[in-house]
Amino acid sequence: QVQLVESGGGLVQPGESLRLSCAATRSVFNSAWYRQAPGKERELVAGIDSGGRTDYRDSAKGRFTISRDNAKNMVYLQMNSLKPEDTAVYFCYADGYNRSYWGKGTLVTVSS
Repeated sequence: QVQLVESGGGLVQPGESLRLSCAATRSVFNSAWYRQAPGKERELVAGIDSGGRTDYRDSAKGRFTISRDNAKNMVYLQMNSLKPEDTAVYFCYADGYNRSYWGKGTLVTVSS
């Protein structure tokens, strides 16, 4: 069993930055950040596999960076140049031990 706990969300103005963190209770293989805006489906924002390879949705490329610290069982999402359309609940995802896991989410609001 793996538990994921996100932190770092909040209210920021357009153009500002936030760094989300996801703490896992044990090591995992692949990790990702998803988001879900009100009235919309959950969507993949960025992923990082066990080898450190990354992938981003087009709207996140050049602005967001996903990273992981395997020694600390942590995954991060650095978000720069935030836009109002980035407003959503951000969820940490991970897989390992033949299962997938989700955190409860952290709210990011981008508004002036």
